[in-house]
Amino acid sequence: MSKIAVVYWSGTGNTEKMAEKVLDGAKTAGAEASLFTAAEFSADQMDQFDAVAFGCPSMGAEQLEESEFEPMFEACKAKLQDKKIGLFGSYGWGDGEWMRTWEEDCRQNGAVMAADCVICKEAPDEEAETACEDLGKALA
Repeated sequence: MSKIAVVYWSGTGNTEKMAEKVLDGAKTAGAEASLFTAAEFSADQMDQFDAVAFGCPSMGAEQLEESEFEPMFEACKAKLQDKKIGLFGSYGWGDGEWMRTWEEDCRQNGAVMAADCVICKEAPDEEAETACEDLGKALA
């Protein structure tokens, strides 16, 4: 049984809902999955999991949330080499540039992307929820 961490930051609840769907998908696929906020997770925990899903909405000029999520993620980068990961998040403007930049950063640090990233505008609709569940299954 694979062990999955779903780590997220959410300001409005949209990315939190996505995280819950990723968690559901991983559990449905038989994984032991745990949900963490960015404040509850650290790089020291990376080695405890076979795969990690990171979720963060687009903030400001299409960037990761700067006070909690980005510092946590920056610390985790050293542990991305050969780690299976997935990315997800919501946005309210722009075209998803933050996710493309984030994915490229992960790949440059050696991460193995389990599936396509999942993004949605504002609250996740049924299609985005299904994509999040599929991401969780791919991580498992």
